[in-house]
Amino acid sequence: MKKCSFIVFTLSLLVIPALPIQAWAESLPHAIDEPYRIHAGDVLEVSVWKEEDMSRVVIVRPDGAISFPLVDSVQAAGRTVDELRDEITQKMSRYIPDPVVTVATQQLLGNKVYVIGQVNRPGEIVESRYIDVVQALASAGGTTPYAADNKIKIIRRDEKGSLTAFEFRLGDIEKGKNLEQNIILQSGDVVVVP
Repeated sequence: MKKCSFIVFTLSLLVIPALPIQAWAESLPHAIDEPYRIHAGDVLEVSVWKEEDMSRVVIVRPDGAISFPLVDSVQAAGRTVDELRDEITQKMSRYIPDPVVTVATQQLLGNKVYVIGQVNRPGEIVESRYIDVVQALASAGGTTPYAADNKIKIIRRDEKGSLTAFEFRLGDIEKGKNLEQNIILQSGDVVVVP
């Protein structure tokens, strides 16, 4: 009987801590579930099956486009790899019957966020995955003793150029409160730590 109660007690210890994590995971924005969208600065490999001369490593230009033989300039930024592949395939089919095009990411150098102000290592953070505010602060070496941890702002520019600021209170996160404010950062976001 004692052995059975010990096992039940041990299992309950494993299950109870998982509940808040599950609730936290469900509250995250859906950006984690979405496929990666290409950014300016990303390095892509584009190849066409049985057409060795058509294989290229291309860098997404600041205007978001790439250049590729036979299709000229194609908008890549903001699209998924599959969407880009489909457009290249469609444009290339005018010249090559039933082309089999492959688009692969080699380096995700366009997914950049910036952390400035009272952090130990301010600057640009290049990530190959989506990160949230706490992860960005950790990548910047954490806040300094002089930082106003509860007055942090995230500045985001939309497609039209308008700026939006989000508030972030690190003290709440440390207490396990208001976790929804720990948003997934988008490329180009600036985390300002006063």
